[in-house]
Amino acid sequence: MKCYICAQMGKDTDAVAICIVCGMGLCMDHAIREEVDIWEGGYPFPSEKMEKTIPRILCPPCYEGLKGD
Repeated sequence: MKCYICAQMGKDTDAVAICIVCGMGLCMDHAIREEVDIWEGGYPFPSEKMEKTIPRILCPPCYEGLKGD
């Protein structure tokens, strides 16, 4: 699998990770490792934020969406 972002720029770079949100293949330059909050609780809410986080790999667009910037 190749990095999707690099392919859009005409580069041929192997992917080393996949975005957990959208499934995009990512190279080391475009993969973002982020500690994501864990929420626990039944449906419907309320949910509680757990004390621990879980590491996830995100692409730049999904990371921006998660951070809300």
